[in-house]
Amino acid sequence: MASSPPTRAPGLATRAIHAGAPAERFAGAVNVPIFQSSVFTQSRVGDYHEIAYPRLSTTPTHQALGRKLAALEGAEAAFVAASGMAAITGALLTALGECGHLLVQDNTYGGTHAFVQHDLPRLGHAFDVVDATNATGWERRLRPATRAIYVEAMTNPLTKVADHRAVVAFARRHRLLSLIDATFATPVNFRPLELGYDLVLHSATKYLNGHSDLAAGVVAGSKELCTRVLHHQNHFGGSLDAHACFLLDRGLKTLPLRVRAHNDNALQLARFLEQHRAVERVHYPGLPSHPHHARAMELFAGCGGMLAFAIRGGGDDAEAFLQRLRLAIVGPSLGGVETLVSRPAALSHFGLQAHERQALGIGDNLLRVSVGVEDVQDLIDDFARALR
Repeated sequence: MASSPPTRAPGLATRAIHAGAPAERFAGAVNVPIFQSSVFTQSRVGDYHEIAYPRLSTTPTHQALGRKLAALEGAEAAFVAASGMAAITGALLTALGECGHLLVQDNTYGGTHAFVQHDLPRLGHAFDVVDATNATGWERRLRPATRAIYVEAMTNPLTKVADHRAVVAFARRHRLLSLIDATFATPVNFRPLELGYDLVLHSATKYLNGHSDLAAGVVAGSKELCTRVLHHQNHFGGSLDAHACFLLDRGLKTLPLRVRAHNDNALQLARFLEQHRAVERVHYPGLPSHPHHARAMELFAGCGGMLAFAIRGGGDDAEAFLQRLRLAIVGPSLGGVETLVSRPAALSHFGLQAHERQALGIGDNLLRVSVGVEDVQDLIDDFARALR
């Protein structure tokens, strides 16, 4: 008698559309409805954090979205927060406990950098900065109170790629929690939990939603760790409202399609820029010239939609380039279907001193591009015109 074929887990695109939905559809609705209610009937409650309440992220809308995000990351559990920074700060404070010490990657997102540099010490925590692309010297930064190591999948804006295998091995060897901000990669290109990370964080404002119309964050990992971080969030109040949950669920359904288009467009635009005489340098892991190209090719299914390039000249030349763009939009944030261009020295890293920016490699002539999903030739034409 012929044996039945092995059961195959649904693909990522299928999970993006169908995962998380309850077995019984609400009133037959294909989409999970918006439960616009702050009060739900309760029978018997054994735990405060299990009460159906928006601030506790326990409404049917929140729970369905959490299941979908967990399925995409390959996690036991996941939940949403009011912003990427709500997810990052809640996860870090939970991981550090009382008077903890953190190892943090250099060149992190500006909001994370400011929180670690200025807020953690006021809350009784300590930190040391490490070069996450090179494991040399990490051991010397350890302290008895070291409890966690924090990195990014790719840094903002220079797209450095950490030695992720070394980070996971180091964390396990020293019994540290490993946390990663995977916003730039998305679960389409990189699923850090499969490599051994403990917690994955996202600014869902960016690629997960993909339409530049909400702010949200994500925490994914083991059920035990996610529960601890969620309980912390419950007390600090960083929950996401029901309508934003609905929009994020809708955006996730096209995530694999969008990210593959971002990957392709960014690579083609990066190749064009690298050959242009008005461009000094291009930062994109998909290019062989990138210092971490081989690592990116090994770890990632695609190198994402983010790139940075230095225009020949100074800040005035970079500003003039921005003014000449016609299709690409000049503005902060990233991860939407539209191409966005910004000058980090004047926006995301404006709060740093000039010498701090220079130490991070962020010159006045550096431009960051969140490559959208437009026709790539139209983008190339727009950049070529602005570079003349």
